[in-house]
Amino acid sequence: MVNKDSLNPVALDVLKEIGNIGAGNAATALSNLLNKRIQMNVPSVRVVSFNEMMELVGGPEETVAAIFLQIEGDLNGSMFFVLPVEKASVFVRQLTGNNEFSFNKPPYPEIGLSAFQEMGNIVAGSYLSALSDFLQMQIMPTVPDVGIDMFGAIISFGLIEISRESDYAIVIDTEIIDSNSNIDESSIKGHFFLLPDADSYRKILTKLGVGTL
Repeated sequence: MVNKDSLNPVALDVLKEIGNIGAGNAATALSNLLNKRIQMNVPSVRVVSFNEMMELVGGPEETVAAIFLQIEGDLNGSMFFVLPVEKASVFVRQLTGNNEFSFNKPPYPEIGLSAFQEMGNIVAGSYLSALSDFLQMQIMPTVPDVGIDMFGAIISFGLIEISRESDYAIVIDTEIIDSNSNIDESSIKGHFFLLPDADSYRKILTKLGVGTL
């Protein structure tokens, strides 16, 4: 069974560097999309239990805005990009120019949902591309879906299968910085949760030089 200590600090540092490469690519794409300078960085990567993962976003009943997708190819599993609803709303307002948009006020205009989905597509795609290049493995994301719901309800989508062999997720902290926004909206902090199945987790460990389980 996959355990929390499988990824040592060196392997986590490698994943952090991969994350920063992906974040740099995503920042370039978002800058072009928004027509302004966007910075992204990955301050930390860690392995947490499913219970700790829930607490990172405020508990299973915390309402969040999330992008979720499946990963296929040489690796299989799920990936989630999770933001507080207000921070997700900030991004959509910046992209659409609709200063009234809020994920706290359903129903949501289709243009806002599409904008958030495109953000997830760019950021997740950039990270997975960097991971694919480093591991020299084919990793293909499915079309991302958007969910505005309690985190426990959203994350259960990815836990059904892997919870049989693992109780842990790889967390990639992500910060999106817009230097042109006011101080309250300049930084959007969220989390990537990478949930590979047990076989894919072993492949990642081997490629990172940690060994097999």
